[in-house]
Amino acid sequence: MTAGHFPAATIAGNLRAIRERIAGAARRAGRDPGSVTLVGVSKTVAPERIREAVEAGLLDLGENRVQEARDKVPLLPPTVRWHLVGHLQSNKVNAAVRLFGAVHSVDSADLLRQLERAAEREGRALEAFVQIDLAGETTKFGAREEDLDEILKVAATCRAVELRGLMILPPYDPDPERSRPYFRRLRELLAAARGRHPAARLDRVSMGMSEDFEVAIEEGATVVRVGRALFGERGTHANGGG
Repeated sequence: MTAGHFPAATIAGNLRAIRERIAGAARRAGRDPGSVTLVGVSKTVAPERIREAVEAGLLDLGENRVQEARDKVPLLPPTVRWHLVGHLQSNKVNAAVRLFGAVHSVDSADLLRQLERAAEREGRALEAFVQIDLAGETTKFGAREEDLDEILKVAATCRAVELRGLMILPPYDPDPERSRPYFRRLRELLAAARGRHPAARLDRVSMGMSEDFEVAIEEGATVVRVGRALFGERGTHANGGG
């Protein structure tokens, strides 16, 4: 299989293959494969194809856009845990809180405050990740490293939103080894933040997509966001999972 190309196989077969690769990468790193959560990123995928993955045992699904999730969530089993892996606009916060159990793209203290207010109003418990921008790409979102402490201070005051870790979307490259330094740096940032904020439950790292999730796991990923390797090609690398 060439880098960046994923064959059109059965979704159940793709899911088995991805899980085998997750297990292999975890074992190489001396980790329990069960410590890695697979989020199947279903952006642009039809509900009937998503249902195939759910029926094959996939528990977590990720969407990039609130609007698309709004149409899909009612059509799929209520057992699915939904993750927002794309950028969240302020005017979509209320809808996001109603649809998702986890938001991977918190990029400011203000957005975290808005999520907290909305989650409290809705009586919802929400998990969150801070998306960190390590590459300075103008086409992507994310907090700067120096903004992380401010966000964590706000997180310490939250009751409805629990900040669990960090997320990264490194520059796209078909060579997965090019992503390794970004993954390693994110893991180091999490460890340092945990030392500065010992009361915070910072134990998750959301990183790795179709091209590089094995490298991400070797570098400590606890959540990988895989779309094209599961559902097939869709031709974009600029969003929160693929």
